[in-house]
Amino acid sequence: MADTFTKIYIQVVFATKHRAPLIQKSYSERLFKYIGGILKGHEQIPLVTNGVADHIHIFFIYKPHILLSDLVRDIKRDSSAFINDNRLTKSTFRWQKSYGAFSYGSSQINRVIKYIENQEEHHRREKFSHEVKVLLDHFEAPDNPYGWID
Repeated sequence: MADTFTKIYIQVVFATKHRAPLIQKSYSERLFKYIGGILKGHEQIPLVTNGVADHIHIFFIYKPHILLSDLVRDIKRDSSAFINDNRLTKSTFRWQKSYGAFSYGSSQINRVIKYIENQEEHHRREKFSHEVKVLLDHFEAPDNPYGWID
């Protein structure tokens, strides 16, 4: 609809299959840029993507002409193909099936961007499972929905 306005800030978090530490620094920047390209290809607006060896955070402005679940599916499929086609890991790369998605208000944008940009430093102090628990608690989600912490 031409007369529709939305500005929905979404953070998506998901891990490698079995949380294997497969995302290496040697290619992570290429991967994150590639994911930005996937978002742009779906007419989304990427803000920041970053992560560590076993998981990533993607923060973007969501345009709801595509289901979020379909968008995440495409990001996982296409980024896995990118890693595997370019032989960036020794074994076959896969993402876990589940993910978490969280929405934010415009007053929180800078804080979320800074948080995602500092993932490496953040995870020197905090495990992924604790990070997820804090997110789930903040968003009043049930404990470990769909097993996506595991």
